[in-house]
Amino acid sequence: MMNQTGDSRISLGLGPEQKQHQLANMRSHLKAVQSIIGLISAEQFDEASKVAHNQLGLTPEMEQMCNMFTNDDFKSLGLAFHQSADDLGEVLKSKNLNHSLKALHTTMNYCISCHATFRQ
Repeated sequence: MMNQTGDSRISLGLGPEQKQHQLANMRSHLKAVQSIIGLISAEQFDEASKVAHNQLGLTPEMEQMCNMFTNDDFKSLGLAFHQSADDLGEVLKSKNLNHSLKALHTTMNYCISCHATFRQ
């Protein structure tokens, strides 16, 4: 269903406060990814792992937040994203650059898929 701007992505139907909260979360996620990339480039894999787990991972708070959404596909995608970030955190502990980049690629694929499918 297309809205007035021709955007055919699925609307989550969020109210103004929910929308701003969700957008702030996504900006925070983007900042965490940027931090992880910088830490990988500085070969600080343990710090990058902590960022992946603590800022992107499936913490109890993130799980609760994801489960508040009524769209089951969005909810599933969000939970998978956060789980992939925990997987990334584990791979980063190996200090293997190629494996770490592949895991980051997987996590970022969830971002791309979500943004291509849904809108606030």
